[in-house]
Amino acid sequence: MSEIRTICVYCGSGPGGDPAYMAEAARFGELMARAGVGLVYGGGSRGLMGAVASAVLANGGHVTGIIPDFLQTKEKTQTGAQEIIITPDMHKRKQIMFERADAFVALPGGIGTLEELVEQLTWKQLGQHPKPILIANIAGFWNPLLALIDHMAQAGFIHTQHQFNYLITESVDEILPMLRAAAAVVTEAEKQGKPEVVERM
Repeated sequence: MSEIRTICVYCGSGPGGDPAYMAEAARFGELMARAGVGLVYGGGSRGLMGAVASAVLANGGHVTGIIPDFLQTKEKTQTGAQEIIITPDMHKRKQIMFERADAFVALPGGIGTLEELVEQLTWKQLGQHPKPILIANIAGFWNPLLALIDHMAQAGFIHTQHQFNYLITESVDEILPMLRAAAAVVTEAEKQGKPEVVERM
């Protein structure tokens, strides 16, 4: 696997109820831009999506927004992005987001964010990609999901634990170092012809 050049960020199109969500989304966008890492995301200009994209742009970074035609008005397309891809449906949007990203980060969000995150976790569990996945547990937002995943494992429904792996952090400052470390593990495993294993952190 190559270095982390682009990150697909899944997050809410609304601001949520805790000011920390918006603040940390903007902080992460700033960190990405300063590190020269491009943003791939859902293309909107509202909520956390807007916060992370605006911060990337404000700090000289590159933004690729991918948005279905029917959501352009509802999510208000980020017209300042260097690249906007308009898709006919959600399936094509997610496919292009996957293809353009070297890693995935889930910030707080709603059902759509959850669905996108779980899809990537599913694909990884099935061995369909080695790309790092990180859950940014801002203000404990993802605690209920993490508890559910642990419950599923304890109940015997997660059978390929070595492939079902993801990173967790409560600090956006740790995201890029953690993703880079995970990518390095994948690269080394690929060189040795072994399946990649990244421990949950």
